[in-house]
Amino acid sequence: MADTAGTTDTTRTTGTAAEPVDPAEWTCPAPLRDHPVVVMGHGGGGALSAELVEHLFVPAYGNETLAGLADSAALSLGGARLAFSTDSYVVRPLFFPGGCIGDLAVNGTVNDLAMSGARAAYLSCAFIIEEGTELSVVRRVAQAVGTAAAAAGVTVATGDTKVVDAGHGDGIFVNTAGIGLIPEGVDIRPQRAEPGDVVIVSGPIGMHGVAIMSVREGLEFGVEVSSDTAPLGGLVQAMLAAAPDLHTLRDPTRGGLGTALNEIAAASGTGVVLNERALPVPEAVSAACGFLGLDPLYVANEGRLVAFVPRGRADAVLAAMRAHPQGAGAAVVGECVADHPGMVVARTGFGGTRVVDLPLGEQLPRIC
Repeated sequence: MADTAGTTDTTRTTGTAAEPVDPAEWTCPAPLRDHPVVVMGHGGGGALSAELVEHLFVPAYGNETLAGLADSAALSLGGARLAFSTDSYVVRPLFFPGGCIGDLAVNGTVNDLAMSGARAAYLSCAFIIEEGTELSVVRRVAQAVGTAAAAAGVTVATGDTKVVDAGHGDGIFVNTAGIGLIPEGVDIRPQRAEPGDVVIVSGPIGMHGVAIMSVREGLEFGVEVSSDTAPLGGLVQAMLAAAPDLHTLRDPTRGGLGTALNEIAAASGTGVVLNERALPVPEAVSAACGFLGLDPLYVANEGRLVAFVPRGRADAVLAAMRAHPQGAGAAVVGECVADHPGMVVARTGFGGTRVVDLPLGEQLPRIC
C-alpha cells in the first residue's frame, strides 16, 4: 500500500475514470447549529429564533409575502391594503406590575399592525386553558382583554377556547390575530431603512422584561418597575401626520432594542450606529440589569417602538412623538449608515465602540 501521509487527494471518481480536482473550487458551507430538538432559545427572539424561522418555516410555507419578515404582513385585498398579524402569549406569571397576559396579548398584536402604519380594526382571541385553572383567573384575563381592546379602539370579533390536561399548560396561553387598514401612500417596512436615517426610540427601554423578572424571582430593586405594555397605534398615526414617509418602524419586544436593530440592519443592508449615552435606560432598569448581569439593549419592551426617519423630518417626528402620551420620553439614539452593512455598533461613553450583535438565545425566558 502506498504511503499517503501528508498528501492531498486531488482526483474525483466519476463512474470509470478519475478526474483532477481544483482545490480552488472547494467551498465550505456556513455551519448551522445542530439542535435535533427545540430548545428554549428558539423562542427567545435571537439568532436561534431567526434560524428556526428562516431555515424551517419560511421554506415550508414558501411565499413572498411571508419572506418580508415584518411585524405584520401588508396585503392587498379587494382594493384595500391590509395589515395582518398573529402572535401567541405564554408569559409567566399571568399578572405582573403594569398589566397581565390579557392586555399584553391585545397590545402586542395592535402594535405589530401599527408597525406597518395600519389602523388596527379587528382581533381574534384564543384561550388555551390548563385544567384546574381557577375560573376567577380566566375571568380576570378575559376582562383585561376587553378593556385593552376598548382602549386600543379595536373589536374582538371572534375567538376560540381549548382546555388541555393538567400539567400540559401553564395556566393560560393566549393567541391573538389582527387586521387593520394601511393608509394610502404609507410604505413602512424594514427594507426601507437607508443611510442618513435618524434612529428614534419612543421612550425608556427594558421595563417589561425587568418587571416580569422581578415578580417571577421575587427580586426587589428599591423601586417597583412596571411593564410598559401599551397600544402604539395613536402614536404611530401622530408620527405619520408629521412625516407620511416614515421608512421603518419596529416594536422591540423579544430580544429587545438590540435584536430589533439587527433585524432592520440585515433586512436593509445598512449599518446602524448607536450613541450609548443617549439610550433612555431608567435607573431602576440599569440597576436591575447590573445585578442580574443583563444588557438593557436585549431586554424586552411591550410599549415602545424604534423608528428610522429621514433626517429632514426627524425634528418634526420627534416633536410629534413627545406631544403624545406614549412618546413623551422619545429620544434620538443613533443613525443609519452605509458603513458595516448588516451590523449594529454602539459608541460607548468612553469614546470606543462595541458591536451590538444578535443574541444567540434569550436573556429572560417567557416574558411575552
